[in-house]
Amino acid sequence: MRGKVAVVTGATRGCGRAIAVELGRAGATVFVTGRTTRNQKSAMGRTETIEETAELVDAAGGRGVPVRCDFGVVTEVDALVERIHSEVDGRLDVLVDDVWGGDPYAEFGTAYWESDLDKALTMVRNGLETHLIALHRLLPLLVRTGGGLAIEVTDGDTDEYVGAGVPYYLVKSGVRAIGRALGAELAGHGCTGLTVTPGFLRSEAMLDHFGVTEETWRDAVASDPHFAVSETPAYLARGVVALATDPKVERFAGRTLASWTLMRTYGVTDVDGSRPDFGRWMADVVKPGLDPSQADPAEYR
Repeated sequence: MRGKVAVVTGATRGCGRAIAVELGRAGATVFVTGRTTRNQKSAMGRTETIEETAELVDAAGGRGVPVRCDFGVVTEVDALVERIHSEVDGRLDVLVDDVWGGDPYAEFGTAYWESDLDKALTMVRNGLETHLIALHRLLPLLVRTGGGLAIEVTDGDTDEYVGAGVPYYLVKSGVRAIGRALGAELAGHGCTGLTVTPGFLRSEAMLDHFGVTEETWRDAVASDPHFAVSETPAYLARGVVALATDPKVERFAGRTLASWTLMRTYGVTDVDGSRPDFGRWMADVVKPGLDPSQADPAEYR
């Protein structure tokens, strides 16, 4: 991907960070965008920063350009567009839309009508309106460059409701819907739009939730047996790079592709060489209601 330019929104941590790093490893210039910098935290309250991500992109062999941007503020997104014009002549080959910012407002396990309405609406604004603003301002660059790829990042590969609350479901299914629409709208402009999702993600926040590190993550399996089939953010990120370098990527236009789908398609592996298949685990263990302790996670890695 030498000479290619990517923008990753929500690149501060999680899949966004990993995707930015893997695009850099492939040689791309990556505009690393998010709200948390070394001088300013977002409402997420996390310690990871866009500067750290950009440094990881550099270390991987690419060029990381950290740009603080709140995608809920149109003027800040316009400033990002101007930065892209000034630094790379407005070139944009890959847009990865991974804005989220909904965790502080989630009320899982609470009936929607008993939940905090302000939190619900903020989650929708942070998780959906931000995507619409980013696309409205950045897609013109992608279309002008030609042959580009726009990837929405969500949670889950189907619109089946499996709990987690109405606002969360609306955001994540809405992002899948955006990907379907992009597949149709961009096809007429020589570009491709689609959606991707990880499985059970070992993000920084999830590791903290279980009180483990990437080195000790298996200790958390005792409290949640499904975590045995979890994956690092790099797993999905490697699939994204495979998509970005696939000369026939348009065949996936409008689809939602999971990390395990990308594994089956491109043969990507996680950082430990395993191939977690959370989709098959869901089909074989979770949906039938089987006791996960009676299944062998090794058969799904």
